[in-house]
Amino acid sequence: MPILRQSDQEYLRQLFAERLHDPVTIRLFTQRVTQIRIPGYECVTCRETNELLEEVAELSDKITLEVHDFLQEQELARQEGIEDIPAIVLKGHNKGTVRFIGVPAGYEFATLIEDLVDVSRGTTELTPLSRETLAKLTLPVHIKVFVTPTCPYCPSAARLAHMMAVESELVVADVIEVSEFPHIAQRYRVYGVPKVVINESLEFEGARPEAAFVAMVESVAGRQNEEAPQG
Repeated sequence: MPILRQSDQEYLRQLFAERLHDPVTIRLFTQRVTQIRIPGYECVTCRETNELLEEVAELSDKITLEVHDFLQEQELARQEGIEDIPAIVLKGHNKGTVRFIGVPAGYEFATLIEDLVDVSRGTTELTPLSRETLAKLTLPVHIKVFVTPTCPYCPSAARLAHMMAVESELVVADVIEVSEFPHIAQRYRVYGVPKVVINESLEFEGARPEAAFVAMVESVAGRQNEEAPQG
């Protein structure tokens, strides 16, 4: 039985036809359903994520789905910075790294769809000032946005992080469905969502306006620059 309703499929097919410019690749790191189960490596949502992305990819000939086995292709996973599965990496005209960790379900499904459009176009709806700020970054920035499928405020933070990664080659943006990964929730003390952690040094809860979010990214990068050893 399809995950997407027929009406949703028709809507997305039309949206992709109108808004996707160039091809996009969805790279999924997962656990093959036929693979022998190894204790500690069970992936509860891998099958659902795979099925969902297959349905999305079938709606446009500009979307390609690549499926990679996390255990069998560890070198590729390492190169992509993947430590937990299911993990999704979007490839297109984005300058930086756009990733989902966990199934993009609930409110985050809309984030995935908008990300596909941005990655296809290589541009976003960020303001010119935000783009200018991101263009001035000189050091890498890793943004982690912790979300849940039922959080109506999470897509705002998730989208802003991913848009920054589309616009800047120095930004890695992970949107993490934290309820799937209790060890991550414990490590980052996630008690409410959305929660954002930037370069492991600055964190905040709740959705923030674009200007404030971009300013925090700029602040963290600037602080790193000041702390870097002087030659």
